[in-house]
Amino acid sequence: MLNIDTIQGASKRLEAVVHLTPFAYAPNLSNLSNYEVYLKKENLQRTGSFKLRGAFNKIATLVEDGNIKGVVAASAGNHAQGVAFSASHFGLKATIVMPESTPLTKIQGVREFGAEVILHGVNYDEAYAYAIDYAKSNGASFVHPFADDDVMSGQGTIALEMLGNVSDLDAIIVPVGGGGLISGIAAAAKAINPKIKVIGVAAKGAPAMKQSFDAKRAMDTLHVRTIADGIAVRDTSPVTLEYILKSVDDIVLVREDEIANAILFLLEKQKILVEGAGAVGVAALMHGKLKLHKNSKVGIVVSGGNIDVTMLSLIIEKGLMKSARKMKLMVTLVDKPGALMKFTEILRSVGANIVHIGYDRTSIDLEFGDAHVSVALETKGETHQEEIREKLKQNGFVFSEAH
Repeated sequence: MLNIDTIQGASKRLEAVVHLTPFAYAPNLSNLSNYEVYLKKENLQRTGSFKLRGAFNKIATLVEDGNIKGVVAASAGNHAQGVAFSASHFGLKATIVMPESTPLTKIQGVREFGAEVILHGVNYDEAYAYAIDYAKSNGASFVHPFADDDVMSGQGTIALEMLGNVSDLDAIIVPVGGGGLISGIAAAAKAINPKIKVIGVAAKGAPAMKQSFDAKRAMDTLHVRTIADGIAVRDTSPVTLEYILKSVDDIVLVREDEIANAILFLLEKQKILVEGAGAVGVAALMHGKLKLHKNSKVGIVVSGGNIDVTMLSLIIEKGLMKSARKMKLMVTLVDKPGALMKFTEILRSVGANIVHIGYDRTSIDLEFGDAHVSVALETKGETHQEEIREKLKQNGFVFSEAH
């Protein structure tokens, strides 16, 4: 069973392996809210995620019990690296089954720890089913990413560290996907302080656990779609749901744009790189999803930092657009000498910096003698953008904006 004793036992096993990650006051987030906010930075953990804790504790427990021939896991991300690292530590063979669409960087990250990678299935669920069969047929031990008491006990060690650092926390905010992290944290936190609030945050595009929590029974979803791939779980585990219903106070949802906004905020204001799943707690705080008493001491678990650089680039670009620090215009000009110069001179006069420009005179939707000019501008906020729009209108330019 998952309880404070198993979590404290996990803490002893992890002592010499995991980093004691910072649990630091976050002044910018505190100023944004009515709370005193602290961030538990598991993005700085070995392998870049909290998942190492649960994987290592499970494998260490198997080693203590003896007669272990190897381990198998199904994962396209952080759990895979946690299992691969832990198996390497104990000199065990690790086999990780990953969906065929898994990016090469993630495959290489797992192989660097010495694990064998098998690509199978179009999604996680198909990879998971194959991994279960593979483990049975090869006499290996399957390490579940969340629905396992030893795994959850490892994740619960985060709460011991948080409350050991700030003993009078009023609430802990935790990302929720499969539910292993919040189950472990809630079990530890409630044992230490029964009055503490434990609130889960799930992505709106992966709402299975939220729906199950509200209905008080396991409910699955047909599909998931979210940039928070670490919590993109389609089906609800009855194992973790039972613990969640026992110890968790609430689960809230955040939208994709709110998650992206939190990733950008943490990068700019807190100087930390966080993946989508790791940012959902901050997203909930920033967008008013937490209904706590004013001046509450709030600890937020930043669960991981393994974000794909392509996704990060996209989030930054969209964030700049949303915060009115960048705008994209499409203008139709008469294709004659001096027309483009007049346009760019107007932009110069209002202090708009051109970062990209394109000139198209061949599109079939153009009248003969016209040209499309697409331009991306660095701007200084909504007031500055409105000034640019007015200036272009005053000079007779017809334009559209990309959003």
